[in-house]
Amino acid sequence: MKVAISSHDGKLDARFSLRFGRCDYFVIIDSDTRDWEAKRNPAADARGGAGPRVVQFLSEQGVDATITGRYGPNAFTALDAAGIQAFEADDGTPEQLIEKFLAGELKQVHAATGPELH
Repeated sequence: MKVAISSHDGKLDARFSLRFGRCDYFVIIDSDTRDWEAKRNPAADARGGAGPRVVQFLSEQGVDATITGRYGPNAFTALDAAGIQAFEADDGTPEQLIEKFLAGELKQVHAATGPELH
């Protein structure tokens, strides 16, 4: 399973980003092999519609689940339509969060967790 974690700098050992649609990078980790790569968020500077654009990008990367701090309504609707699971975290590094994900310690969300932000 491929898991995308929002990130400020694309590093495995640095604190993750609480932002989804406008984070700078995504750390994409294969939960089976632990292989990972950092991908720059193509919608980080978008004037509008960042959430759905990010979901399209992550879908093209073969992502099955995401971990971030909050999901706006447009982003969550797009994730749901794409069949990508959404998980929420408060703190940690991508390295720590993938461990929590695998241990079943992260909360899966089934609706937006915050308002739309611009």
